[in-house]
Amino acid sequence: MDQFQYVNPTKLIFGKNQTAAIKDEAAQYGNKILLVYGGGSIKKSGLYDTVMEQLKAIPDAEIVELSGVEPNPRLSTVNKGIQLIRENNLEFILAVGGGSVIDCAKAIAAGVHYDGDVWDIVTGKAAPASAVPLGTVLTMAATGTEMNGNSVITNWEEKDKRAFSSIHTYPKFSVLDPQNTYTVPKDQTVYGIVDLMSHVFEQYFHASENAPLQERFGESILKTTIDVAPKLIKDLENYDYREVIMLNATFALNKVLTMGVKTDWATHMIEHAVSAVHDIPHGGGLAILFPRWMEFVAQTKPEKVAQLGIRVFDLNTEGKSLNDLAAETIQRVKEFWASIGAPENLSDYGIDSREIELMVERSMVGDTIGSYVPLNKDDVRTILVNSL
Repeated sequence: MDQFQYVNPTKLIFGKNQTAAIKDEAAQYGNKILLVYGGGSIKKSGLYDTVMEQLKAIPDAEIVELSGVEPNPRLSTVNKGIQLIRENNLEFILAVGGGSVIDCAKAIAAGVHYDGDVWDIVTGKAAPASAVPLGTVLTMAATGTEMNGNSVITNWEEKDKRAFSSIHTYPKFSVLDPQNTYTVPKDQTVYGIVDLMSHVFEQYFHASENAPLQERFGESILKTTIDVAPKLIKDLENYDYREVIMLNATFALNKVLTMGVKTDWATHMIEHAVSAVHDIPHGGGLAILFPRWMEFVAQTKPEKVAQLGIRVFDLNTEGKSLNDLAAETIQRVKEFWASIGAPENLSDYGIDSREIELMVERSMVGDTIGSYVPLNKDDVRTILVNSL
């Protein structure tokens, strides 16, 4: 295990009807508020009215709205938000939506206090020294962004998608009412399940030694998800199933699994490149790419892949080699994701080999990516070709 420090300043407000906490929580940070949300689903569900009622109850509240945040939030939308805060001297951001909306709000929060182009922060050329405080009301269980400082932004003009993380962009509070995820359609629910499992994988396949607790934490999240997810897919408005998946997604990426280990994230980098070029759902891309990544790394390091299968899928080890167990594990991952309706090939999205080289280039944020098995350009190309 490596040395580490762990800090998580986000106040988690979890459970039924917890949207009633918005007024008191938001009022601590000011009465001039930017409300950020997506394509309007919160208006159809009634959540918009509930949130506005809470915000308007803050004395002398001034509310400016930024709507239309894209599923892969774009730099242009981030810049709109920055401009709105500066023009109106706003003090606080409330993001109501899923991971894309919250990621957009985080980039806005970081960009307001930065004199240069906010893309510098996203690409790691600059680091935020402060940020506008923000809170969240989560409507989709997937990314864990409600309890971390991470943000993923797409520069559509450059066909580039990058992530940054900062302690300054952790939400001050996050309201998680599982009822607010009832309206998430089946396909988006599936993508969220894939995403949360992929977050565990990225931390489970680490390049450190002696981290049994972190690995067992991850295995518990995976086993719980595998048990509950098929039930949720058949009963989308079941509160018990929704709350389990919602909390699983939060703990999959609130940095608990990251403590003391060198995590991987190569698959996310490759998927970011794919969705930057083709604008596909993030969870859909991960469902296609992660099994191919596992197949590639298992050629040289099958041990952890085999361990995953034994501990999470309860594989019978009798008479089987590590390579056999790794192959069986990968097949079980593929079968599980297919059983809940996840895509299996890039061709499911109409993607062919024509832009492979561009996706390879966009994947490489260094000479190699990942830590479990560092990947070079040729390796990434192989994984993408195998995913077609």
